[in-house]
Amino acid sequence: MSDAVTATMTFHPQPKGGAPKPWAFPAPERGELSNGLTVLRCHRPGQQVVAVEINLEAPLDAEPTGLEGVATIMARALSEGTDKHDAEEFAAELERCGATLDAHADHPGLRVSLEVPVSRLPKALGLLADALRAPAFPDGEVERLVRNRLDEIPHELANPARRASMALSAALFPAESRMSRPRQGTQETIEGIDAAAVRAFYEAHVRPSTATAVIVGDLTGVDLDGALADTLGAWTGGAGAPRPVPPIVADDLGRVVIVDRPGAVQTQLLIGRVGADRHDRIWPAQVLGTYCLGGTLTSRLDRVLREEKGYTYGVRAFGQVLRSAPPAPSGGSAGAAMLAISGSVATEVTGPALEDLWKVLRTLKEEGLTDEERDVAVQNLVGVAPLKYETAASVAGTLADQVEQHLPDDFQAQLYARLAETGTVEATAAVVSAFPADRLVTVLVGDASAIEEPVRALGIGEVRVISG
Repeated sequence: MSDAVTATMTFHPQPKGGAPKPWAFPAPERGELSNGLTVLRCHRPGQQVVAVEINLEAPLDAEPTGLEGVATIMARALSEGTDKHDAEEFAAELERCGATLDAHADHPGLRVSLEVPVSRLPKALGLLADALRAPAFPDGEVERLVRNRLDEIPHELANPARRASMALSAALFPAESRMSRPRQGTQETIEGIDAAAVRAFYEAHVRPSTATAVIVGDLTGVDLDGALADTLGAWTGGAGAPRPVPPIVADDLGRVVIVDRPGAVQTQLLIGRVGADRHDRIWPAQVLGTYCLGGTLTSRLDRVLREEKGYTYGVRAFGQVLRSAPPAPSGGSAGAAMLAISGSVATEVTGPALEDLWKVLRTLKEEGLTDEERDVAVQNLVGVAPLKYETAASVAGTLADQVEQHLPDDFQAQLYARLAETGTVEATAAVVSAFPADRLVTVLVGDASAIEEPVRALGIGEVRVISG
């Protein structure tokens, strides 16, 4: 029989947190290549995967009437072959670089995104330059992309959240506005797109003089000037005429649109209107107040609708910039953002959930936010920033957003300082102005036979039912 062994444990004192290190959003260095391409570079030590974002001035409102979606097809076709490589060879060259290349179109323009290990950056920049300089747009590849897009549309229409977004845009904006129609086109418009239409849109809008490249990563030992000169700097094209930016017009008269989905066990909610964009001085307070309303699991909407009533797994409030223009000499807002509340609830509690949501908005106006809510929001929004921008891609994406929205390069850095300075009263006024209880368009995707009457009884606006 062996002797018993007594195990002992040594307890070490719990480590204590130190003072946080100073942090600021990275400042880029701005320059211009000989072909007119604007370049923002940002050295981020330790970031061995470099992120490149290209902004192209090819906005959705430039799409020819009846060919809505051509910008999306063009974006997808940029990686389908060049004058040097066919589609398969181009994909293989990207893979050899360990690179990913994506592109998408939105209201402000087209964005091309590249990520690549820094050791292969020059080669990947060459492939990116080829895609921008001389895309092949082969007939067969464009036809395949059109078929793929047509296959996606039924799935998007079946998705309650996507369908709600389409219905809200159609309700808010006039029919003649591009913003009223799906960003990636409809079945009717996509069916009319061919390689000739894609080439024409490319030739009309894609050129270096109106493009911006954002490059972020550890650039130690990289001859970036040389790499750019040999790649993006060799891209040629004429100067583009300035495009007039159409005003954003929206009707936020309080009303309800029900997209009928017979038998649906849940109702998708999307409640919104158009408000100030990042050029408006109210933006920091609007961000702070909106976060208090519905930015996290501890926000007002979740405390009532999720924690107290159990109606939902979560409801979120947010502001998303639609499009911005260069600021006018007189100052003031130069664009607009979508201000919205979204979530889903069980069909049978749709009426009570909306009633309580409106009570939250009215109580907010009557009583205001608390200092505690404001302090928690500032801590969360400002304190998480160093983690949010750990990667080169996150920094590059935000810098590209600033370019797209005609903002100064230090906007994000200044925003955090302004958030910390914003008081409770100012945040309250901003969120009440953003979400007035009587000026909201409500879209409900659900079973109209079950939810129409309870919703009508709430008196939050005229109710209209449309086919799902």
